[in-house]
Amino acid sequence: MIVEQSKKIIAEVNKAFIGKNDIVRKVLMTIYAGGHVLLEDCPGVGKTTLAVAFSKALGLSNKRIQFTPDTLPSDITGFTMYNRDKGEFEYKEGAANCQLLLADEINRTSPKTQSALLEVMEEHTITVDGVTHNLPAPFICIATQNPSGAAGTQALPESQLDRFMVCLSIGYPSLENQMKIINMQRNVNPIDTLRAVTDAQNILDVQNYLASVRMSDAVLEYAIKLCEETRKDKLVSLGVSPRGVTALVKMAKASAVLNERNYVIPEDVQNVFLDVCAHRIVLRPQARVEGVDAVNILSNITSQIKPPSVSER
Repeated sequence: MIVEQSKKIIAEVNKAFIGKNDIVRKVLMTIYAGGHVLLEDCPGVGKTTLAVAFSKALGLSNKRIQFTPDTLPSDITGFTMYNRDKGEFEYKEGAANCQLLLADEINRTSPKTQSALLEVMEEHTITVDGVTHNLPAPFICIATQNPSGAAGTQALPESQLDRFMVCLSIGYPSLENQMKIINMQRNVNPIDTLRAVTDAQNILDVQNYLASVRMSDAVLEYAIKLCEETRKDKLVSLGVSPRGVTALVKMAKASAVLNERNYVIPEDVQNVFLDVCAHRIVLRPQARVEGVDAVNILSNITSQIKPPSVSER
């Protein structure tokens, strides 16, 4: 049932987002794992299209907020306003009061506004004037940012980057896929043709099912060792946190589910290791001098740590 549902979701999203099936699968895996997605890439490669396509295919209530330098925290969390007719304060919802929030160009707003998302992403609640409001389940944040050009941008702090389960880069489409994209847009916007192929309850059911996916102690130890090595590397000043280890385990289980297994193998861990961990480590200045980036370091770690043999079938 989960596999068939996943195929329908991927097929529906691919009607509007062409040629990047691996990215679509990883976003769906993140949603199944109950995490949030950061899409980091140059303008015009389809980051927003991907997020909107998922909101339509999943049948979730969604809102979009375009971050700008003058965006306020209350635009995200909402605010209370005095109602003279009722003689009391009323809560007015913000952009985060939905099941899927598209936070567009999150690095173009102030750190104060960015931090308004911290409680929302971690606790799935909003506290305004001492009153806590629960968000509808499931709650997913898909944020986008443009890494090229620092003018008018505010880099996300490490504490907030750590709350994104994965950071994905889409990349440019091939010549063939660019032709398909242009031809599809001649008469109608493909986004307008998408329909819901599942609903919130089905997504919650899959998220709950992930807890029953088996992960042997050997594979769990392998995942932890990979993360621990990032804390020992001489070019890394801040390694993967325990939250990052938890994210890696959840994503590995989601990978197993999409590959029609109810148990995790080392390849599941390897498949998502870079996506889960690359944005979580902070490099020392020496790394830049040596021309080394996070992907180089993580790739080196996976080549050094021997995966366990898994005989379970």
